[in-house]
Amino acid sequence: MRTKSLKKNKINVITLGCSKNVYDSEVLMGQLKASGKEVVHEEEGNIVVINTCGFIDNAKAESVNMILEYADKKERGIVDKVFVTGCLSERYRPDLEKEIPNVDQYFGTTELPGLLKALGADYKHELLGERLTTTPKNYAYLKIAEGCDRPCSFCAIPLMRGKHVSQTIEKLVKEAEGLAKNGVKELILIAQDLTYYGLDIYKKRNLGELLEALVKVEGIEWIRLHYAFPSGFPMDVLEIMKREPKICNYIDIPLQHISDPILKSMKRGTTKEKTTKLLKEFREAVPGMTIRTTLIVGYPGETQEDFEIMRDWVQEMKFERLGCFAYSHEENTTAFELVDDVPADVKQNRANEIMELQSQISWDLNQEKIGKTFRCIIDRKEGAHFIGRTEFDSPDVDNEVLIDASKHYVKTGEFVMVKITDATEFDLYAEPV
Repeated sequence: MRTKSLKKNKINVITLGCSKNVYDSEVLMGQLKASGKEVVHEEEGNIVVINTCGFIDNAKAESVNMILEYADKKERGIVDKVFVTGCLSERYRPDLEKEIPNVDQYFGTTELPGLLKALGADYKHELLGERLTTTPKNYAYLKIAEGCDRPCSFCAIPLMRGKHVSQTIEKLVKEAEGLAKNGVKELILIAQDLTYYGLDIYKKRNLGELLEALVKVEGIEWIRLHYAFPSGFPMDVLEIMKREPKICNYIDIPLQHISDPILKSMKRGTTKEKTTKLLKEFREAVPGMTIRTTLIVGYPGETQEDFEIMRDWVQEMKFERLGCFAYSHEENTTAFELVDDVPADVKQNRANEIMELQSQISWDLNQEKIGKTFRCIIDRKEGAHFIGRTEFDSPDVDNEVLIDASKHYVKTGEFVMVKITDATEFDLYAEPV
């Protein structure tokens, strides 16, 4: 029989899913630390908190496997307690409690005070925006809103995250100032929908005003926009982007599809013509801007013709960055009432075809960068290279700049000017100038 040692509890927080979850884990860790708890991120600990994702099938499977792995470790006495929080737990708590009862407690996305109590900590209101960041010291996510009011047929996020709630400009500026004091130079603005920011509290789309306030924060040098919705996009943001050097000439705008019948069924509130016009306006307003998007293939009723319209459009638009996902049939969404009629292998083949096309586009665009000079932030050293990014690249999803560490020394967390010497589809090779 295992005897309990008198060791101090160490809480290990494990994060699955998107950057919004990273942010939530960081807030949780900040609260735990403020209560005097020893807390680590994805290291060894005898108490485990798994922050889950419940977005699509692959993410759900990864979350379930992680819960099972730690429920088994608890069974074998390797860890003492296991708590589960986040989107999967919000969405499927009764099922999870029944199927994996060896978890101490399940919590939803809005139950932070309850989770802290279970971990023997108090929720501290005065810790507004303070958190333990898990990203490299030079960048951090800034969550400007939670939840989503859009009616997209395929998306389960409103089921897990609720209605759109914006944070006030004052609170976000205070949070940004705190991050800057800790050495953060790049803010990555995230929300389920940046486009909607401010409508609930200011009665107008107010992303522009937020940006005007954030560029004044001393120490912040880059501000990056993630997850904007195409319909109702606040066009004043483009003018600010062009005028303010701190705002990266970069936007992540998930478009999901482009064939009109599919867009209509998806309830996206836009058309191929409107979307194409919007993107042209983006590029005219901010020349040299990088546009990242994501697309879904195999949505119910997607014909070969619908797919070809999208494929030809991808070829025409030449997105700087693009990701593609096979449709996942999610219960309680309105698309779940449709027949999931595109076979899995067809979905996968279509996704592969889009990504092959995109890798050629990326290769061509990257070849044009050879010989040019860019300002680059150095995130980390890995193996034989220092790894950095230009303003046109977001962490984890975009191009990386590789600098040979045997020939050059650069400081992590600092900006450096580099000249691109070579390029592949998704990597740039460079030397400092």
